[in-house]
Amino acid sequence: MDRTRAKDWLIGAAGMIVVLVAAVGILWLVVSDPAGGGEPSPSPSQGAQASDGGTPDAQPPADLGADDVWLADLVLDAGTVVTPDSVLRDVRAVGQDVLTGPNGLVAARLTVDATVPFEVVADELGGGAEVRAADAGQVLVVRVVEVLGRELRVTATGTVDVEAGRLVMEPRSIDVGGPDFLSNATAAVVRRFVTIEHSIEGLPEGLVLQDVTVQDDGFRANLRGEDVKLVP
Repeated sequence: MDRTRAKDWLIGAAGMIVVLVAAVGILWLVVSDPAGGGEPSPSPSQGAQASDGGTPDAQPPADLGADDVWLADLVLDAGTVVTPDSVLRDVRAVGQDVLTGPNGLVAARLTVDATVPFEVVADELGGGAEVRAADAGQVLVVRVVEVLGRELRVTATGTVDVEAGRLVMEPRSIDVGGPDFLSNATAAVVRRFVTIEHSIEGLPEGLVLQDVTVQDDGFRANLRGEDVKLVP
């Protein structure tokens, strides 16, 4: 009886060892690569860096001066940019063919993406205005205006466009409360108080506003320019 139990125990132990060896072998095949299998593929971050505004084929100017410095591309990220006249957030600037010289630091091409906070535009409207995102990519403006000696709370909704290099919102609907005939008659009077016409400040001259979209935290603007002086 003891011999039988010992034999069964040895058989069971041997089987367990075989299973463990097989499991270790499979795990090794999974976590390792064949020798000489080639270079590892670049990580996503490496690929993103290579394609982020890079100009690998760009060439410096043939007449580069002894004191000049040429950069194929230049990327700048800033969480907040503040000037006496404006505040911009989440700013990303990508310059290409950038040259330092007697004219300062000049980018042959410059693209800037930045967010204009709602409160900046609201302060520009004045009258305690409130500006925020609305449905379907529109923007909502709420403010109190005075008409014929009376104060009216006006709510306007519209789509943001680019006109003459400015961020513009012409209201598509204006509500002043009360009956429709009164609201429609008053809308024409108060329209100018809830119309947005904002010029983006605080960026180098030569940039032109190309596109604007409405986000939860403000207006996301895209600007581009050529031969833009970054630093005088």
